[in-house]
Amino acid sequence: MIDTSPLETEVKKLIQKTGPMPVWRYMDLCLSHPKYGYYVSRDPLGREGDFITSPEVSQMFGELIGLWAAAAWNAMGTPMQVNLIELGPGNGTMMSDALRAIRVLPPFYQAADVHLVEINPVLREKQLKTLTSKKAVTWHNSLDDVPQGPAIILANEFFDVLPIHQMVKKATGWHERTVELDGTGKLVYGMTADPTPQFDVLLPPLVRAAPEGAVFEWRPDTEMMKMARRIRSDGGVALIIDYGHMRSDAGDTFQAIARHSFTDPLKSPGAADVTAHVDFQALARAAEDMGVRIHGPIEQGEFLKRLGIETRAVSLMGKSAPAVSATVASALKRLTEGGRGGMGSLFKVMAISDRSIPTLAGITDTPEAPPATSRTEKPEQQQQAASDDV
Repeated sequence: MIDTSPLETEVKKLIQKTGPMPVWRYMDLCLSHPKYGYYVSRDPLGREGDFITSPEVSQMFGELIGLWAAAAWNAMGTPMQVNLIELGPGNGTMMSDALRAIRVLPPFYQAADVHLVEINPVLREKQLKTLTSKKAVTWHNSLDDVPQGPAIILANEFFDVLPIHQMVKKATGWHERTVELDGTGKLVYGMTADPTPQFDVLLPPLVRAAPEGAVFEWRPDTEMMKMARRIRSDGGVALIIDYGHMRSDAGDTFQAIARHSFTDPLKSPGAADVTAHVDFQALARAAEDMGVRIHGPIEQGEFLKRLGIETRAVSLMGKSAPAVSATVASALKRLTEGGRGGMGSLFKVMAISDRSIPTLAGITDTPEAPPATSRTEKPEQQQQAASDDV
């Protein structure tokens, strides 16, 4: 991790010229600056990158997502053509594993047209190499660019990188949190002098009752509404998997990760991945307002177990050498369990569908949701990940 970055100079110039910028603007620049943005010009994934996502932990994850998509297609009435869309597909690993799994279901495999929504040219090249031997793939910069038609949308760790607004509660009301310069020219947090009028009117009760000094994060509903509008008009489903909390609450989850370790989000902007937890209750509210059906959320570990990950792990271990079997067992634990390094409870799963689909595999008709995850909990990033080559 370098001490300074080219984007830091740009950010400081902007602040000197126009004044403090809101956190959402700073986060957007860190990730999407046309020249220095984190997601514009690099591959952040894997052991050589900054973090590892579930598809890179084990092939089991993508395989089960593929079979889930097949079950969703069946619930849709098996349309002759369906757009299989992934938002932010990383290295293409999840889609590759999913397509391999659904090859055993020729009607769905033939019906699916694969579309990847990706803005990063480096990752597009990786995805192309990963999917060379699979079905034809079409790339897009936005979901809006994907052709109309029934859709199955997959969004694994997509919403956590969408810029957040941060609001700070003071005696005078809720003030927008900003990024500004201190007397030494260092990037620091600040807040607007005046509160945002009537901000607390529509806040959830838990947030409204938060003590002075509390931080509340929110994202615009744009991407969720876009997804839901598509499902409502064309039919289909969307699966959302991300780390976050089930109920809206106060808490500061803005974080940066570089080389598998946490770092200061205000240090070397553009050189680290900046993210924040996903508020699944807020996502559900936005989707419901668009007239679609909500399924979940539930914890990722429970979702994968319902889809049969334990059975799949036993199958893989039964035909593998001891070292590979140990890798599979480690991957199973990491994907389904909580605690340090575990993704099973920190990550949540939610789906939306058009109103004609009452149930979806692994999610619908679940037990009562567990208590909300603390918004201050951070996802553990480990230096080593289980291999997905088995």
